Parts: sequence; C-alpha cells; structure tokens
Amino acid sequence: MIYVKDIEAFDNSESESNTLFAEERKSEIVKLVNSKGKVLVPELVKYFNLSPATIRNDLRELEQLGLIKRTHGGAIRVETPKVAFEPVTQQKMVENVEQKRSIARAALNFIEEGDIIIFDTGTTILELAMSLKDLNVTIIVNDIDIARCLEEYENIQVILIGGSLRKKFRSTIGPFAIKMLSEINVDKAFIAANGYSITRGCTTPDINQAEIKKKMIEVANETILLCDSNKMKKNSFIQFASPTEISTIITDKGIDQSDVEQITNLGVQVIVAK
Repeated sequence: MIYVKDIEAFDNSESESNTLFAEERKSEIVKLVNSKGKVLVPELVKYFNLSPATIRNDLRELEQLGLIKRTHGGAIRVETPKVAFEPVTQQKMVENVEQKRSIARAALNFIEEGDIIIFDTGTTILELAMSLKDLNVTIIVNDIDIARCLEEYENIQVILIGGSLRKKFRSTIGPFAIKMLSEINVDKAFIAANGYSITRGCTTPDINQAEIKKKMIEVANETILLCDSNKMKKNSFIQFASPTEISTIITDKGIDQSDVEQITNLGVQVIVAK
C-alpha cells in the first residue's frame, strides 16, 4: 500500500521514493495532489529525488488522463464529477496498484493444470496474466495487452477473440466477439467490474462491454470476479450479472467486514487477498 506523506516534513536523505516504479510514482503524485489540493514541481522533485523534467512529464501525462490539472509551476486537484466515467487503460494502470497485485496473487490459486479459461479485459486481470506460471492451460481473451503478455508462456495456448476494436481500451467487442464466445464452453471465467453491490450485482459503464461480460459468464462453469474494495457497494451504468451469478469474489483487505458477511449470506464466496 502507498501512503501519502507530508511533503513539508519530507527528508530527502531518508527517502527511497526514487526507486518507485513509474506507475506507482504517478499514483502517489495523484494522491498527494488530492490530499493537499496543490503541489509545486520543486516539492515533488525533493519528495521523489528526481529531476524537474521527469516530474513535469509525469504531470503532463496525468493531466492528459484527467487526473490532475497543471498550473504554472505545479498541479492542482481536479474535482470529482458527479457522474462517473470509465477510466481508459492508461489511467487504470496507475490506480490501486498494490491492491490489484494482491488480488492477482490470490486468483492464481483458482487456476489448475488443464483448465480452459476466459480472461476478461482489465488491469487487475493483466496483473493476473503477468503472475501466471507456465501451466498447461488454454486462455481465451479479448484484451490485446493480456494476449501479448500471455504469448511469452510456452505451454499456455492463447485464443484471441475477434471483433471490433474498442479504442483506448485495447479490447474487442461487438457481434463477432459475441458469436465466437457463443460457440465455446470453459471451466472458469475471470471477470472485472466497475462496481459490485448486493442489490445490482456487477455493473459497467459500457453497453457493448456488458454484453461481452454477460456472454463470458454464460459459457463458464465457474465465474470469479476480481474487484478491488473501492468498487464495492458502487453501481455503474449497466448491469451484466446479478449478485449471485458470481461464484467467487476476490477483493483486497480494504473491504468492510459487514460487506463480506452480506455477500457470503447470498451464497457467494469472498476471498480477501493479503
């Protein structure tokens, strides 16, 4: 977990922040901006022990993603819109990195030799793909980044679902993708969602993506939802699965115990990743 530190109390000699991965650094910059409301480039240079040019590049990329607003010499917080939008892939890559990795590690326990599996699109499932061992499994996927990751494994057969390209999200959708999914049967589907609640189940902002997810669940014997805790008790635009169509939810330790109990009472297994 990344903790927000007080910039004014920062001691450069004690920092190891310059060793952070780029996505973790950008995630922490967003948290600092949101926490303080405004930060200056010299403050971030001192905090991360990096060059002004690197910090300015980070701020430029974060502004392009709509996560901050650059000002002369720094950045300010962007107020959260009332109606949520779906973050593009680049934005998702810098959000809740540690939670996604812990969820991916827990999900590995559900993959067995010889399985035929569907991987949904999403950065948490990309983390799962990057954590896989070279098992003798078949994985059907509609996410181009995940397919490219999986091609590195000798024993994993990768089947890429065709269809229309969903631009900026690097995944396939549409009637061709639905038709291909309709013709297969799989052991397990690993699914992502923008929200999960005990009243509305799994939801997503995009109608086309919802149709793909519905079909993935329909053709799977078991469905496992990978969902970080900040998406629990949230509803997005379109429902693609009822609360009980999911066999198992894997989430992080930020989930409230009361939520775990309510979901478990529905007959859905909840795994809290450590």
